[in-house]
Amino acid sequence: MPNRNFSTWGHSLPAALLLMAPFDILASLAMDIYLPVVPAMPAILSTTPDVVQLTLSLYMIVLGLGQVVFGPVSDRIGRRPVLISGAVLFAVASLLLAVTTSAQLFVALRVVQALGASAALVATFATVRDVYAERPEGAVIYSLFSAMLACVPALGPIAGALIAESLGWQAIFAVLGILAVAAVLNALPHWHETRPETAQSRPAFSTILKSPAFWVYTLGFSAAMGAFFVFFSTAPRVLIDRAGYSQLGFSLAFATAAVAMIATTRFAKLFVARWGISGSLARGMAMLFLGSALLGLGQSFAEPSFLTFVVPMWVISVGIVFAGAVTANGALEAFGDAAGTAVALYFCVESLIVGIVGTLVVVALGGDTAWPLAAYCAVMAAVTLCGLRWLGRH
Repeated sequence: MPNRNFSTWGHSLPAALLLMAPFDILASLAMDIYLPVVPAMPAILSTTPDVVQLTLSLYMIVLGLGQVVFGPVSDRIGRRPVLISGAVLFAVASLLLAVTTSAQLFVALRVVQALGASAALVATFATVRDVYAERPEGAVIYSLFSAMLACVPALGPIAGALIAESLGWQAIFAVLGILAVAAVLNALPHWHETRPETAQSRPAFSTILKSPAFWVYTLGFSAAMGAFFVFFSTAPRVLIDRAGYSQLGFSLAFATAAVAMIATTRFAKLFVARWGISGSLARGMAMLFLGSALLGLGQSFAEPSFLTFVVPMWVISVGIVFAGAVTANGALEAFGDAAGTAVALYFCVESLIVGIVGTLVVVALGGDTAWPLAAYCAVMAAVTLCGLRWLGRH
């Protein structure tokens, strides 16, 4: 059946990617590009490391929560106004972040920045569904988006370190704002409305949240993504403050974990075909356990170093890919008739778990040690494996 929105959209695949990709990348880049200056921010803002941690945690939480708000809004008023409004909000917040040294205002602006990023993300992915749901180009776009986002954690901190060293920390947020303005100016004449005329918001929240499979696989996704969140929350303090790395040296060391994820992704189809969905998730959790044990040994018997902190993260990175390759299918398999709502809940629940539990372990166990990452990986992997076992029995 022909897709009316494809003719309305009217862009070639390269043109569509050039139009949509910046919004997808900027939402992630706003988290990663900031990491090299995190250890210096308590002094700059005259506050504590815990408050600076909030600027990371709240961004992730709001990014997830916003999706269950802006998804239905985009169904009611359209994708274009949600995208443009969100991107403008992101740009304004980013530019204001570059000129404030008030801790309270900085935290508040990070929340506003995350709201804008969430709205732009929802509108972008809703547009992909509108236009390409029945076309092979959809799979190409999603796979390219995934490849781009896998590169952001590797390249973002390096870019942030180079910008901060040459122009100062304020330039990091100024660059984010300028890039967002450029993306909006490109979208204004070219991003046409794609919302189906029959679209409406009919959330099946209660049905989805009653599904044991949804919770088990979403917990697995939270374990995987949270491991990376706790890693980038603690890595600057462990490697820069305690191991003595420069900002650029830290960024290069940090990037190796993302490279490990990218390399493992090349084999994702092979191991999923061999192990299946539950088997891949179980092996991913086993890798988190192994990485946790290595971190604990390094923390107990050696000084913080690349070997004791980053190398175990390579093991965890493999587990993140094993889990992340299958958790969406496992969680959402039963909800094809409510895919948009299910996806929004999946990312929202994951963001809440990661933001809240991840922040608690960092604050409680010391953000300048390996213990938060070791504890998060061990506990979340154990909970997920117990859930998988229960699902298998029922």
